[in-house]
Amino acid sequence: MHEISLIQNIFTTLEETFPGRMNQLARIRITAGLLTNVQPALMQSAFDAVTATAPQYAGIKLEVEVTPVLIYCDDCKKTTEVVNYRFVCECGKPSKKIVQGEELMISQVAFSDEI
Repeated sequence: MHEISLIQNIFTTLEETFPGRMNQLARIRITAGLLTNVQPALMQSAFDAVTATAPQYAGIKLEVEVTPVLIYCDDCKKTTEVVNYRFVCECGKPSKKIVQGEELMISQVAFSDEI
């Protein structure tokens, strides 16, 4: 289950970025593009497993936002959402230029003194 290592890496990154503030961390928001194959339910299960074994993370909430795949068409200069994994622009031309959907990032953190 790669979700466990993703969650562990998220906590490692946050510990390095916010030394001394982890005890105030209240919420983590992750943005995951559809092409990353990150499933919110599996991420939540992995998050629950990691926080259950690490008391210092008790009470932290996880939010996972899945973003759609967007492609850019050089012919008509439009951005189109990919539907059913068909990488075809509204104009009918195929496109390989993915502008959204491959990202996996910590998009927001909130501390208890900010909520």
